[in-house]
Amino acid sequence: MDITEMKVGDRAEITGYTETEAGYRAKLLALGLTRGATIELIGIAPMGDPLRLKVRGFELSLRRSEATILNLKAVK
Repeated sequence: MDITEMKVGDRAEITGYTETEAGYRAKLLALGLTRGATIELIGIAPMGDPLRLKVRGFELSLRRSEATILNLKAVK
C-alpha cells in the first residue's frame, strides 16, 4: 500500500521502505517512522502537500514525495 491511497483518518503499519539514500532513511527512522510503527493520516494541506501524520503519540508533516518511501499495510 502507498500513502497516496490513504484518506484522512486511515491508519497503516510501516512494513519497510523503498530504495532511497541511506541518509534519508536514517532521518525517517529518527522521526520514529520505524518498521512496525502505526501511522494515521490526520490531514492533507489544501494543495495536497504536505501530509500530516500521527505516529507514536506525536504529529509530524512530511512532503508527499518523502512519505511515498514508506511501504505500508492497512490497519483497521
